[in-house]
Amino acid sequence: MTNPTITQAKIVGLPALDDNYIWILIQGKHTLVIDPGASAPVINWCRANNRQPTAILLTHTHHDHIDGIADLLETYGNTLPIYAHSEAQLNFAFNAISPEQTLTFDDINLSVILLAGHTPDHIGFYWASEQALFCGDSLFTGGCGRLFNGGTAAQMTETLAKIAALPLTTAIYCAHEYTLANLRFALRVEPDNTDTQQRLTTAKALRAAGIATVPSLLSEECATNPFLRTHLPAVAVAIEHWWKAQTDNPIERFAQLRAWKNQLDATGVLEQDE
Repeated sequence: MTNPTITQAKIVGLPALDDNYIWILIQGKHTLVIDPGASAPVINWCRANNRQPTAILLTHTHHDHIDGIADLLETYGNTLPIYAHSEAQLNFAFNAISPEQTLTFDDINLSVILLAGHTPDHIGFYWASEQALFCGDSLFTGGCGRLFNGGTAAQMTETLAKIAALPLTTAIYCAHEYTLANLRFALRVEPDNTDTQQRLTTAKALRAAGIATVPSLLSEECATNPFLRTHLPAVAVAIEHWWKAQTDNPIERFAQLRAWKNQLDATGVLEQDE
């Protein structure tokens, strides 16, 4: 199997498991695989496109982001390099990377960004030339990740601010298809937000046609994603009304909003069309 040279950069999303996306970055001779929670989608795509992975990149180590690695190593050889946060706990050898580092694969230059909160060592990869952020389970389309493995509200608040500071034309390549439930929650927070209303209508049509709603643009997220809008009076008031408690602390406000969504997630109501 060869890796034919591809001049123009390309990003491919492979659906995996129930609602994951595995991202494939292609340019020149390189085929980079981000968060392979399953092996079959990657192997099948590589065979169909006469490509071979040249590296695996991990945003974090939850099983639905790494479970395909063993099969990929068996298929393509144990020398296939894996890149993960220096503090990652993995059962196989990997190249330790740190935030603020740049990974270079010929013409592909990826800035490593700490996006802690979902896990303390969660990272993302920013491909500046393509204005693309591969953010794993930190920011989602219309939402954000839960806090696991010791991740904190303070970390996630910092992460969301860091993402919001990127160019608004940045494409957000998150790792899950959670858009419909997230936007239903967003409308509970801001029922009069016409941008969110329209976005949910569009997302429903896309999903009905079997089309992914990911990636989105950061400009869309800033206009509709409540977790990027906690500084706005309407969102703050909605949180205050839900919890019957007021705070001006942005970390506490984020924690209240995240807890509100967790409560509704537990009921399953956000999975139902209204």
